[in-house]
Amino acid sequence: MKSLTLSVVLCTYQGEAFLQQQLESLLAQTRLPDEIVAGDDASTDGSWDMLQEFAVSAQLRGVQVKLHRQSVNKGYVANFSDTLREASGDVLFLCDQDDVWYPAKLAEMEGRFLADPSITLICSNAQLVDAGGESLAYTLFDALGLKPHEWRAIEGGETFQVLLCRSMVTGATAAFRRELLDAALPVPEGWIHDEWLAMVATVTGRVDAVRQALIDYRQHGENQIGMRRRTWCDKWRDLVAPRHQQFSHEVSRMGVLRERLAGLGSKVPVLYLQQVDHRRQHFLRRLAIGKLPRYRRWFAVYAEAHRGYYKQYDTGMRSMLRDLMRRD
Repeated sequence: MKSLTLSVVLCTYQGEAFLQQQLESLLAQTRLPDEIVAGDDASTDGSWDMLQEFAVSAQLRGVQVKLHRQSVNKGYVANFSDTLREASGDVLFLCDQDDVWYPAKLAEMEGRFLADPSITLICSNAQLVDAGGESLAYTLFDALGLKPHEWRAIEGGETFQVLLCRSMVTGATAAFRRELLDAALPVPEGWIHDEWLAMVATVTGRVDAVRQALIDYRQHGENQIGMRRRTWCDKWRDLVAPRHQQFSHEVSRMGVLRERLAGLGSKVPVLYLQQVDHRRQHFLRRLAIGKLPRYRRWFAVYAEAHRGYYKQYDTGMRSMLRDLMRRD
């Protein structure tokens, strides 16, 4: 079977506490990467020294290594964007500094790309672990709570609607064909690199998901973006929390998405553009609902539900309850 060239794109910042375990797991792959590109975001701890030492070991194993260090801290989205541009592989794997990859990760995902040329991006499940690497007894997909109809859409190649309404692709688990960068970069303001890459991938190709865990996804106090199961207290606070800023942000994000997708021309189905417009309009109406006294919100919420927008572009009954209960 023909092989692909695989690049691991690793970004670091103040990562010396967990970085060594991640680096070791990259060289423990049953299918070694062809290239590792690491971008350090101006760390002041020992991360840069660890990367330099690792480069020597990796190159002795036949793995090419490119290292880049930012002169000033640019933030993780900008650092990933810059580092991705340096990668030359057919398939690029996003890599965080604090996880541990299982030995079969690269081989499993390469096999899927080879078997189906229509796949643009693949994400996998992950075992959630604590700072010490002990299992939290549930996985990333458990925490996300993906519904059966969402799985049917993903497995049927209809991921756009799922990704439009929720982020389910976690960068630490994702890999994609290099061609995606031509359409996706630069990552626009208001978007995180992994969700943006997935969104563009699902309109220019296909997004697939591996249900098995292929990494240990470490949860600790310094995660840029972590993941855990929500408690009942979390759900109640979420129900009554103010939403004006969040909804305004979502209106802006949908505007940016609409503009960028329209710029891709015939690659993007007209239906997708319409769905983005509808979701943006939905959040504009939700902003207006939040300005009403609670006792006057019932009719507006019913009207939005009658349009079907809570179900199609949001979380259904939960979002309706938020609009009735939230403080704005």
